[in-house]
Amino acid sequence: MAGDRWNYQVVEVKPGFMGLSREVVQEKLVQLGLQGWELVSVVQSHPFKPVQMYLKKPM
Repeated sequence: MAGDRWNYQVVEVKPGFMGLSREVVQEKLVQLGLQGWELVSVVQSHPFKPVQMYLKKPM
């Protein structure tokens, strides 16, 4: 919609000793979703690098 304004947030989830588990990412997404954030994109350059999640929510 043309008049919509958004807040944006980048959240980084760091892997543990054994890498990054799906459960850790899912729990973080649930927490953010409850705050009104919507996932737009995810970037992970390497399996043992942090996952960057790009989110938005209406102002």
